[in-house]
Amino acid sequence: MESIFNKIDNSKILDYEDSFDIANQCAKLLFSDSSADQSEVRRVVIHVLDNWGKVCKDTYPLWADIIESLGFYPYIEKNKENLSLSSFADHIRGKYYQSEFLGDTYLHKEQKRLSDYILSGKNVIASAPTSFGKSLLIEEVVASNKYKNIVIIQPTLALLDETRLKMLKYNGRYKMILRTSQPPSKDKGNIFLLTAERVMEYEELPHIDFLIIDEFYKLSLRRVDDRANTLNNAFLKIVNKYNCKFYFLGPNIDAISNGFAEKYNAVFYKSDFSLVDCNVINLYSKINWTTSDQQNDKQKIKLLCNLLDSLKDEQTLIYCSTPARARRFAKAYLDHLIESSDLTQNSLPLIEWIDKNISSKWSLSKGLQQKIAIHDGSLQRHIATSIIRYFNEGKLRCIFCTSTIIEGVNTSAKNVVLFDGKKGGKDIDFFDYSNIKGRSGRLMVHYIGKIFNFCVPPEKETIVIDIPFHEQDPNIITDEILVNIPSTDVKNDTFERYKELHSIMPELLEIIKRNGVSIYGQMNIYYALERDINTSMYYNIAWSQAPNWDKLCYVLGLAEKNLFDFESRHGVVSVKQLVRYINQYRKNKSIMDIVDEIYQSKLKRVKQVTDERKIKYFDEAIEQAFHIYRHWFQFTVPKALSVVDSLQRFVCKRHRKHAGSYSYFVQQLENDFIRENLSILVELGVPSSTIRFLESKIPETLDEDGVIQYIKSQQSVLARSLIEYEREKLKQCF
Repeated sequence: MESIFNKIDNSKILDYEDSFDIANQCAKLLFSDSSADQSEVRRVVIHVLDNWGKVCKDTYPLWADIIESLGFYPYIEKNKENLSLSSFADHIRGKYYQSEFLGDTYLHKEQKRLSDYILSGKNVIASAPTSFGKSLLIEEVVASNKYKNIVIIQPTLALLDETRLKMLKYNGRYKMILRTSQPPSKDKGNIFLLTAERVMEYEELPHIDFLIIDEFYKLSLRRVDDRANTLNNAFLKIVNKYNCKFYFLGPNIDAISNGFAEKYNAVFYKSDFSLVDCNVINLYSKINWTTSDQQNDKQKIKLLCNLLDSLKDEQTLIYCSTPARARRFAKAYLDHLIESSDLTQNSLPLIEWIDKNISSKWSLSKGLQQKIAIHDGSLQRHIATSIIRYFNEGKLRCIFCTSTIIEGVNTSAKNVVLFDGKKGGKDIDFFDYSNIKGRSGRLMVHYIGKIFNFCVPPEKETIVIDIPFHEQDPNIITDEILVNIPSTDVKNDTFERYKELHSIMPELLEIIKRNGVSIYGQMNIYYALERDINTSMYYNIAWSQAPNWDKLCYVLGLAEKNLFDFESRHGVVSVKQLVRYINQYRKNKSIMDIVDEIYQSKLKRVKQVTDERKIKYFDEAIEQAFHIYRHWFQFTVPKALSVVDSLQRFVCKRHRKHAGSYSYFVQQLENDFIRENLSILVELGVPSSTIRFLESKIPETLDEDGVIQYIKSQQSVLARSLIEYEREKLKQCF
């Protein structure tokens, strides 16, 4: 078949004879029982569509029949001027594949089959390529109006934000719940757009009718994901309590734990059907590999710069193993463009916001001007969301990214560069590689994507996703999952462990289960509180409102090594340093103070300060400070305080002492020290600096829903003093 692909892709024109011959070969393979033959026909047709301008018009009807036989109805609709269905029967079939609930949207053959399973009320576990269109079926479930209360669990806030924007059109029928503080509507349906952690924290869920878990492979413990415990428990919390229908979706999975589908009367639907093909270009042989990582990187950077120059305006993701490497190589390509005088003047509203609120010296600002961006877990949420939006709108050319972008953020990338063969410090496996590769090409945007391998890709392997709460392998299942399994479902191999866990005092056990973090760590904290409750330490335990230095050091000292540690040493190395940063931030409410402290500290460590070092250290300081903000201030510290708070309340009650209440400070920290009724705006992607500016202009008496309505009605007045980027972000609230 390679000769056919070469002819299609490299010929200037496909005359009648060539086009007819290729169509004839495809027609023969269509009747084959071989899935490999079917896959090859799909690939040929995708390449033909990508080169449609070369195809002899007299053969259009032939190709229309083949494309219709393959069930490529979205492409028939997209190209309806040249791919008209000729017979009445063809039109009837075409209408069958039109979504019943999404207007003029057409489903491809296997998408329709999967849709029928879901809408008929079956539980579905779907494994299909990134370009299959699995996420579209989430919208179809919502549009069908079959279910009143729907929970959608997605692993990243960026993905949840993308889903929220798609669901805005259903605001008339559903209330969007993004935070645990938002009560559900009684008058209409509710869509809970939450991470697994927030599902566990949401105390009063209404009756849930439908559960969606996106990227369900994150249930696996064998794949070592530190959030797997919470996702397993979120499933148990919802399905065991409400017996609701569910839809799992994920890519490139061959099998799941034996018996799970049968137990939950579910269909495991595996498909390799794709409307996008991917050309694989191996470039690793062009690198003269040495034992020096520095020398290898120099060669790779040179090769990358030449490649990106040749791709010109084709949108490209460059996968790097760590945030530091993504920033470093983005800067290297920017320097290359400056040296070669190949510069543009890209004007984006985000650039103005960065220059005003962070610094024009930040290399991201300079990169955006040249259509270059970065994307990793340390970026402020609104910046990361804007970068993806600009990229999808064609306003950015390349993004240097980490695994954050391959785990469920949809982009319009035509090309992906596998620059590094690691994820963090570990080698990527075939599953990781398949997900990275799957980000090339986009359904209804690019027919063909490309992956450029700068490293030897992992060998193909069968991917089986374990579902720990069902499988209950005693060597793998954690206490945190085991303790939440109903006793009737616990297997013999783990029953003794289960009994031991349930020997903990019932009230304490319920608190521990609700917290959803290390049972061992929580018990250590409980014993420490019991030890200190009748000593002078009581005053460091039972505090409310805003803690002072000693109180915060004490509580986070309990949490260290039990709920978190500083092993990664990324930005924070001790409890005292962490508390100092927290105090600094709550006083000044500016992350730039922490950036400056880190930057000055780096400068003091070197004897000779060059301009190059200044730029490097400033970028590193921003990345570290943003990581401190996202990882510590927004997640780790609030969670640790909430856990210790629940345990100290229990211990104080046992000892008949007045308990503390950390909830106010936790809320303040999570909400970026923004007024409570305005905190929903952070969730909707409005920068904190903008919200603080608007604080005096929005009534304090309004609830969260009222705030959004007020902004909607007063938008023109509120926007007068805002810059363009801030006005854009405000518009996206509704």
